[in-house]
Amino acid sequence: MAAAVNETMSRIQHGLRLSVPLAALLLLGTACGGSGGGTAQSTSDRAEAPAIGLTEEGRYNKTESDAQVKQPQSARAKMSGRDTSAAIELVKDERAIIYVSEMGVKVKDVPAASEKAKQIVTAAQGHLSKEESDSFGKRDASARLEFKVPPPAYPGVLARLGKELGDRESLRQGTEDVTEEVADVESRLKSSKSALESLRALLKRADTIGEVLQVEREINEREADLESLQARQKSLAERTGMGTITLNLFGPSAAPKRTDDSSGFAAGLRSGWHGLVDFAKVVLTVVGVLVPWLILIVPLTAGLVYLVRRGRRRRTPPPAAETGEPAVS
Repeated sequence: MAAAVNETMSRIQHGLRLSVPLAALLLLGTACGGSGGGTAQSTSDRAEAPAIGLTEEGRYNKTESDAQVKQPQSARAKMSGRDTSAAIELVKDERAIIYVSEMGVKVKDVPAASEKAKQIVTAAQGHLSKEESDSFGKRDASARLEFKVPPPAYPGVLARLGKELGDRESLRQGTEDVTEEVADVESRLKSSKSALESLRALLKRADTIGEVLQVEREINEREADLESLQARQKSLAERTGMGTITLNLFGPSAAPKRTDDSSGFAAGLRSGWHGLVDFAKVVLTVVGVLVPWLILIVPLTAGLVYLVRRGRRRRTPPPAAETGEPAVS
């Protein structure tokens, strides 16, 4: 009886050992068939309507997958209305542009116009950076003021200065886009800082004096480059952070300062004449400086030359008299 029971148990265990791998194979085949069927299903869904008879779970899964596919498109559509415009505005705001202009204005009262110009610029959060004035009377006075103005207020300030001070005689404007230069400096700054950190870490691991000296030399060079880049970045930030307006004010009788670049034959002739006049002024100035010295040097030089010649005459012996004997015939 016990032998029969043991035999039965061994058969059952043997059957279980065989059934587990078979079940695993069946499940693997079912999964492969299901995935293949799903692929066929999805392929046929592209050309035909969804098959009838899907379970509720199948319909839910299909709807969810469709939503996952369509979600990025709707998100992109929403982003095209909002985020894209915001990105465009951000790009515009991130442009680094240098604004420079020079304006000539004829005014009745130069000091009063200068004060009013300062008030206009100060109201726009700007400031005066340089001022030069020539006072030859109220009608002949002139002034040159250089203002720094924030870029958003730059056009409005320029328009107000040309309208509210007097009669605008000249205007020259210029812009320079230095966005690429700013980006290049920032990139090089990051690279330089990263290289410095690596070199400092390498310095801690240096074993010999030669390695320490070599790494310190590299660190010094990198620090010099970093300081140069930082100074360049600061200069670009100052030039792009504030626009420059140079305002030339002159009274009714004062000659306006030319702000336009002249060219052509007349301009070349005028430039050559001014150069000749400047050269003549320099020569006359040098002559004027030398004349007092020449008054003293010329007589001394003449007296010295006379004394030298006289001394030579005294030292030179007179020529010997020639004594000739009569010829004997």
